[in-house]
Amino acid sequence: MHTLKLTSLEDTKQLAEILAGQISGGTVILLSGDLGSGKTTFSQFLGKYLGVKRHMTSPTFNIIKSYNADVKLHHMDCYRLEDSEEDLGFDEYFNDTDIALVEWPQFIAEFLPEEVISINIKYENESERLVTIEGKGGRNIKIAEEVYDKFTA
Repeated sequence: MHTLKLTSLEDTKQLAEILAGQISGGTVILLSGDLGSGKTTFSQFLGKYLGVKRHMTSPTFNIIKSYNADVKLHHMDCYRLEDSEEDLGFDEYFNDTDIALVEWPQFIAEFLPEEVISINIKYENESERLVTIEGKGGRNIKIAEEVYDKFTA
C-alpha cells in the first residue's frame, strides 16, 4: 500500500492523470472515503483524462452511469445499496474491455472481482487529503507502484 499527500486540486488532477495513463480495459478501481473527501472530484478528473467528453456527476440516484471514452467507463456509486442484497448485474460491468470506477465499494463487496485497485481518500483538512493506493493482482500491484513512483518523482 502506498500513501500520498494531496495538498491542492492540482495534486488531485495530477494523480488522476497519472492513473489514467496507467490503466486500460479490465481495470476495476474501488474508490473509498467519507462524504466530502473528494471522490467525485477525483472521478471527474479521471474521466476527463480517460477521454470522457460529458460532465461526470455522481451517479448516486442512478447507481451506475456509463460513459463513452477511449475505453468505456462505468461510474458506480453504491452508497444507496447499503443493507441491500440486490445484484444489479455488476458482473456485466466488471469485464476485460471496460474500466469500472466504484464509489462506496464496501456495499457491494460480494460482487467485486478479486483483482482491483483500491484508492482511499481521507479528508485531513480543507487543503489536505491523504490518499492510499493499493493493487490486488499482479498487473494492479504494478500500476499502484507506477502511480506512486510517478506522483512522488
